[in-house]
Amino acid sequence: MTIEIMHIGFDDTDSPNRGCTTYIAAILVEELTKIGAQFIDYPNLIRLNPNVPWKTRGNGALCLRIRYEDYLEERIRETVLEKIEENADLRYEGTDPGVVFFKGMHVPHDVVNFSKEAITGIVTLRDALRLLKKFKIEAVGFKKARGIIGGLAAVGELLRGDYTFEIIAYRKPENYGKKRQVVVESVMEMNKITAPYTFNNIDFETGRVLITPRGADPVLFAIRGETPEIVKKAFEIVNALEPIERWVIFRTNHGTDAHLMRVEKLSQIKPYHSIIAEGIVVSYPKIVPRRHVIFSIDDGSARVDCAAYAPTGILNKVAGKLIPGDRVEVYGAVRPPSDNHPITINLEKIRILELAPKVIYQNPLCQNCGKRLKSMGKNKGFKCEKCGSRYLNAEKVKIELKRDISCGLYVTSPRSQRHLTKPLERYGREKFGEPVTLIDKWHNP
Repeated sequence: MTIEIMHIGFDDTDSPNRGCTTYIAAILVEELTKIGAQFIDYPNLIRLNPNVPWKTRGNGALCLRIRYEDYLEERIRETVLEKIEENADLRYEGTDPGVVFFKGMHVPHDVVNFSKEAITGIVTLRDALRLLKKFKIEAVGFKKARGIIGGLAAVGELLRGDYTFEIIAYRKPENYGKKRQVVVESVMEMNKITAPYTFNNIDFETGRVLITPRGADPVLFAIRGETPEIVKKAFEIVNALEPIERWVIFRTNHGTDAHLMRVEKLSQIKPYHSIIAEGIVVSYPKIVPRRHVIFSIDDGSARVDCAAYAPTGILNKVAGKLIPGDRVEVYGAVRPPSDNHPITINLEKIRILELAPKVIYQNPLCQNCGKRLKSMGKNKGFKCEKCGSRYLNAEKVKIELKRDISCGLYVTSPRSQRHLTKPLERYGREKFGEPVTLIDKWHNP
């Protein structure tokens, strides 16, 4: 018998109405373990480009990386395909699952690059099929098979840079669609004990609990953090008032800014990409309906609008206080132009690099009585209405006002952060390819 390594990537099994690709991964963790496969990594939950127009919800793809004896190979494939077919929402028109089976320890560099492009930009099924053919990688697609793109991307994202962990608890099917029954006070206590090593548990501006989703999917709650131990500890503190069917810990690119790519010039930005760019504010912010803030930046190569939407909280407030001349670094998704709007960067973060002076000009004070003078007309000087003094050669006085914002990084509020957005508390906690060891009991038996 020979020991083999297999990377099983899959995607596009859910729909806006039901299902969850991570749930299928949780089922497969149990089934493949029963068969005799050994996991060499936690299930990898890879969030792909959040801006692609055809995504469903969080645009997450999964990869299971296992070691097994060669005689189990056919049974492993059959189990994977059977569970995906049973649990994918194949009735929904836009659900097109795909599965990729890659054998071998070393994932080809071209596949790794494909994954990076799938996270930061746009890739096609043709791109994926070309790589499958080049490296003789097996894949199975359902319906239009678009999930092969995410499956291959998940295989190629080895999480050798920054990564985090997420523990997900799933509901019993009879509770799907019902309000999630989790004790809010226990979430507050969990956050108090485990933060900042867990993150985005609560939005303190609104008091909203963030670990419970709102859709009809199988997830009861999910907690993100820096280590498997801390998310497991957090999981044990949360008090759920409904039964948990199963749970599992994932290793993921959540909270790493993996989707953001720096562009040297604003003229280089592309629709549906997430970018980091620098520019000078060239317009006063405009408030549009629902209190969204729009302003423009320019770097000499192009002028681009930036939008900070009302739910972004502090980001929206800071954007509204910018003035022409401020030098900023913007982070966000590029929205394509439309009939009513130019190409726009939808902001996730702003880093204020340099503040311009905010200057106003006022009439001078009377030297005799101290009252503010009144202009007698253009180039005619000033007059004091209180004591009658005249100042024919006086000029307006330049006054620099104090700015009520400062240089630094501002991040959108937790309630409006995307899965991939790195929150402030993660800065300085980035990982750089540290080896991963599976803890005991990282999923329910």
